[in-house]
Amino acid sequence: MTQTYQECTRCVMDARAADARFDEQGRCSYCTNMLTMLANYQPASPAALELKLGAFVEKVKAAGRGKRYDCIVGVSGGADSAYALYLAKKMGLRPLAVHMDNGWNSELAVNNIENLVRKLGVDLYTHVVEWREYRALQQAFFDADVIDVELLYDNAMLAVNYGLANKYGIKYMLSGSNTTTEGMRVPRNFNWNKFDRKNILAIARRDGVRVRSLPTIGVKGFVYNRLRGVQWVPFLDYIDYNKQACIDLLVRELGYRPYPYKHYESIFTRFYQGYLLPEKFGVDKRRMHLSSLICSDQMTRAEAKRHLAHSPYPDPDDLQADIEYFLKKMNWSEQDLQDYLARPARPHDDFASEAPLYERLLAWQKRYLKGR
Repeated sequence: MTQTYQECTRCVMDARAADARFDEQGRCSYCTNMLTMLANYQPASPAALELKLGAFVEKVKAAGRGKRYDCIVGVSGGADSAYALYLAKKMGLRPLAVHMDNGWNSELAVNNIENLVRKLGVDLYTHVVEWREYRALQQAFFDADVIDVELLYDNAMLAVNYGLANKYGIKYMLSGSNTTTEGMRVPRNFNWNKFDRKNILAIARRDGVRVRSLPTIGVKGFVYNRLRGVQWVPFLDYIDYNKQACIDLLVRELGYRPYPYKHYESIFTRFYQGYLLPEKFGVDKRRMHLSSLICSDQMTRAEAKRHLAHSPYPDPDDLQADIEYFLKKMNWSEQDLQDYLARPARPHDDFASEAPLYERLLAWQKRYLKGR
């Protein structure tokens, strides 16, 4: 039976998102949940929000007293993490900026990070992955036909940040993630659990690849760090975060150069989200990103629809350049790419996984907190 296509009448999520439900007015469960979350987390007034930020900053300073750094801020070159670092410095914190280079950085991202740390006067730690191993791991994920090839980078980034937090005795890792611009729950068919080390190793082993140098972290590592009091904090939830206004400030004060879409500071992420995901998996992540902005009143639905009317690559020459770059870097032919796109997708849990353990821990945590 053919499923009728349905798009939300309030945001731009559609029925291709797993578990999407629509009410009588055609409004989806994703934006309904996000609007509830926005209402719950926002303080009653700007003054209350400022007090909340100040109290949190004092807590970070106290935990870091006598240490070289009092917090970690992961930087990708994107606007959210750039503003998180700017805000940390502005509030008198002593952040260590952390970046992971997996071989796919755009030149613009490198320049943005260099400008940022130099003008803010903060230390930068860059972890450079061993390219041949990383390429072999990406190839294993492509061969497995699973959706979340970015699990490799995201998991390694988590491992690097937690490792540095332990090295320097830091309790707070301040991220640019925030409810205002990305509070919408990611559909389960759009990505995979980012702490699933077992899944990474199983997919790698299928191709005969050994993980030797790439940092990884599993659910046990996540729990261990939580018990030690190491916290990953969405720092921009402590301000009234208007993405465009903050980008304008970064441009004006730090010479920041923005990107056309979220997460396009990486050439691979740009190609993955702009071409591979839509072509192979039927997933356009822009719907989720734009819908978050609609919910936080930073974009109208009509504006979002205009964005979606255009390809993620408005200039066909840019797409062709990225295809050629990807093929050369991965040692693929054009036929290899076509064969990959033509094969059916496979779920991550076709391979060994820690996801069930993670879900059990979350369920236990909810029961525990409810009983307190």
